[in-house]
Amino acid sequence: MRHFPRAVVRSLYPAAVAGLLVLGQSPASAADDEAPKGPAVTVLKVAKSCFSDIVEATGTIIAREETSVRPERPGLKVTDVLAEAGDTTTAGQVLARLALPEGGTLQVTAPVAGVIATSTAQIGNFASAKGEALFTIVARSEYDLVGLVATTDVRKLAVNQTATVRIAGAGDLEGKVRRIGPTVEPNIQQGMVYIGISSQKRLLLKASGRALIKTGQSCNVAVPLTAVQYSSAGTVVQVIRRNRVETKRVEVGLMSGGNIEIRDGLNDGDVVVARAGALLREGDPVRPVMAAEAAK
Repeated sequence: MRHFPRAVVRSLYPAAVAGLLVLGQSPASAADDEAPKGPAVTVLKVAKSCFSDIVEATGTIIAREETSVRPERPGLKVTDVLAEAGDTTTAGQVLARLALPEGGTLQVTAPVAGVIATSTAQIGNFASAKGEALFTIVARSEYDLVGLVATTDVRKLAVNQTATVRIAGAGDLEGKVRRIGPTVEPNIQQGMVYIGISSQKRLLLKASGRALIKTGQSCNVAVPLTAVQYSSAGTVVQVIRRNRVETKRVEVGLMSGGNIEIRDGLNDGDVVVARAGALLREGDPVRPVMAAEAAK
């Protein structure tokens, strides 16, 4: 074993201790550099989603085909009323009975199946072939929403496209584009569309309605509307990379349920600020918190 003079040992000791101290501090310094700094920011991962391209039409409800019911002979008194407005009828169903002058009764029947839209039949009243109809029937319970669509959207329409028709008091009904008007109203720059509806319950004719017509579908990554900023520099989203803010210009598309389609500028899996704000600038350090954790 080699022996060093005491003076030499004493001179080596402080240097060795200093070296150990430096080595012990290095990992902590590296960890501090990598640790997130700055304000906590709620973020989320971008994911793919599909959006429906919806065209809106507003208009009124009409009967596609309306059938009037009258007796063939004049001057007959109503003795029995067996149906009323709102009833669903079958072809051949007896709707009323009329008294014949020579005795006996005449049965008034529904010529088609459908829904009775209006009725004037009252016991004791007279009915005739040329007078007011006893009943009007919406044939086969088929209605149309005659709606107006913005000129820019008319080109997206096609026969048989599905639609959701919303009518006050009747809820949501399924419909299909049946016909598209060939011209545009010049004063309002809107085109006309006929959306067919089949409903076994009575719909009020001339009632207002709104149709949401599905004209297509697009699948891309999506973000909440709150993640998008609109400015003179364009449409941007704030992305987090290495715990710092990066501002990315994006091309937006369709919107649905509080989300918006991003057609260009983001990739699946990118981490974005859930609520973009002017207080965050390019290069700012942040402490990202996933939205799911922030909600707890």
